Amino acid sequence: MDIKSLKKKAVDFRRQILETLEAAGSGHPGGSLSAVEIFLVLYGCQLKHRPADPCWDDRDRVIVSKGHVTPVVYVTLANFGYFSKEELKTFRKFGSRLQGHVHTKVPGVEFNTGSLGHGLSFANGVALGAKMRGKNFKVYCVMGDGELQEGSVWEAAMTAAHHKLDNVCAVVDYNKVQENGPTNEIKNLEPLAQKWSAFGWHVLEVDGHSIEALKAAFDDFNAVRGRPTVIIANTFKGRGISFMEGKCAWHGKAPNKEQLAMALRELIDGD
Repeated sequence: MDIKSLKKKAVDFRRQILETLEAAGSGHPGGSLSAVEIFLVLYGCQLKHRPADPCWDDRDRVIVSKGHVTPVVYVTLANFGYFSKEELKTFRKFGSRLQGHVHTKVPGVEFNTGSLGHGLSFANGVALGAKMRGKNFKVYCVMGDGELQEGSVWEAAMTAAHHKLDNVCAVVDYNKVQENGPTNEIKNLEPLAQKWSAFGWHVLEVDGHSIEALKAAFDDFNAVRGRPTVIIANTFKGRGISFMEGKCAWHGKAPNKEQLAMALRELIDGD
């Protein structure tokens, strides 16, 4: 997809995310809205994948470590043909496979989540296995900033650098807000770029809402040899909706019909 198409699609993705959440009556709008461009560039420009054959052995893998942002994950997968967009209406309904955290019953999902902080370890294992098998696919791990407060993440960071996993790209959705407040007030992550660099990673910092910047960062990752890459994508929680942006109160809270109408008007006016 070209840049213009991706930018237009970002608005449509935000609309579908909000409509999916309102119909379900629950879910996570903030972290989903902040990650829209990340998923769009991954699936629209970067990945080697076959939606009609989601288990194709040579596909690139996307490990969604911040697994509660299922609205953006499912909207992305549906729009790229992994399943029908009609199925989005079943989100969080009893008996639906589109539940609150990603799991592998959904086509295109590579990793089950519940507790966060484990995705990078899994991505390392998949990437190391690829090298041992002589495969050249890439492994992308989409992470939240709150989960970087967990020690398991930094163990995994050391492991990836030790094994020179240049087929691993971690993408941090750095929206700076977690469930209970600003991330750096709960446990300060800064200096974040220097931390990753000290652990032996190739570090890129970008505007996480810029299609162009994200695409350039992924291109940079493809050229790096001998060490893993992390893209620190600076984003806004609840991006595009004024009454959601930067608000931890929207963690796990869906808009009602009136709020949905307000949000959709903002998206139309801002397009």
